[in-house]
Amino acid sequence: MRERWKRAGKLYAVFGKRQGRVISAESALGFGGQFRVLATLPVPESFHLARELRTQTSGLASPQLVFSHWEVIEQDPYWTPSTDEEYLHFGDKADSENRAKKYIDAVRRRKGLPVDSQLVTHAEKQRTLSKNK
Repeated sequence: MRERWKRAGKLYAVFGKRQGRVISAESALGFGGQFRVLATLPVPESFHLARELRTQTSGLASPQLVFSHWEVIEQDPYWTPSTDEEYLHFGDKADSENRAKKYIDAVRRRKGLPVDSQLVTHAEKQRTLSKNK
C-alpha cells in the first residue's frame, strides 16, 4: 500500500515538472489497487511522457493521451525588463525560462526557421582538438 502511494507521488512529480495540472485522482474499484488520474498537460510537454512515466513508476503507470482543449499561455514570449524594479528583480537579461518563448523556439527549430539564440556564449573559452604549446 505504501509503495503504491510512493509511486503516485512520482507520477505527480512528472506532471509537475511538465507544467501539468492534476484535476482528479480516484481509486478504480475492482481493479486490484489501481487508481486513475485525470490531468491536463500542454501538448509540447507530452512528448516522451509514456517513457518517463514508466521509468519513474517502474512500469506500473501507462498514460492515455486525449486532446481536450486549447488554452492561451499568459506569458509574453518577447518580454524584456523595462522598469527599474524589473531590472533589479530579473537583471539585464531576464534569462529565466519563458515557457511561451521555449515553445515558439522549439516549433521554429523543427520547421527549419531561424531562431534568435546564441550557440556560443564565451568564444574565448572554447577548446580545440590540438594541444596548445
